[in-house]
Amino acid sequence: MAAQTDTSSMSRIQEKNRGRILDAALKEFSRLGHAGATIERISKSAGMSKSNLLYYFSSKDAIYEAVIEEILDGWLDPLKTLDRDGDPAEELDNYIHQKLLMSAKSPEASRLFANEVMQGAPQIKTVLETDLKQLVDDKASVIQHWIDTDKIRPVEPVHLLFMIWSTTQHYADFSPQIRALTGKGLAEPELFNDAWKTISGVILAGLGLTPPKR
Repeated sequence: MAAQTDTSSMSRIQEKNRGRILDAALKEFSRLGHAGATIERISKSAGMSKSNLLYYFSSKDAIYEAVIEEILDGWLDPLKTLDRDGDPAEELDNYIHQKLLMSAKSPEASRLFANEVMQGAPQIKTVLETDLKQLVDDKASVIQHWIDTDKIRPVEPVHLLFMIWSTTQHYADFSPQIRALTGKGLAEPELFNDAWKTISGVILAGLGLTPPKR
């Protein structure tokens, strides 16, 4: 999947405008879904005319693809840093921290991605089956190396990653429930630190690891 606009030759103003479109589109798609969002709504939210928006993207589908691509790029970056030669407790604790940060800073992105997957991932199925699968396979081998060298207890590596994804993204995907039950949001330091400490502590303890001192 590739975005429709070549950004390599864009001016700063053009890059800024493209970013405004994608930010506005993320909010609209997250709130209304692909079917409910319109070019008119996105252009109004971005503070530009429809014709100006269409200079950057040829269609709503092109905007949606670009938004999903940006979400995936951002989400894959923390997983890429999982280091085979690093200390497993520090590596996993940091990964959990980064995933929680993403849920705190961009809950709309998490919800949009979840909705896309629940609908059968029509726009990103190829990416899931290729780029994401390759990265998960690579990082599963990192976890398997830690198991083989007796650094962590034996687990199924892919399911460990699924567990981290589900616990950290829960705070974004179900943020109204979180706030209703706790009176706080993940962007608030107290809830964020409690969530990080709890998720990391439980997962690392299950692997026979001691959480790093903070």
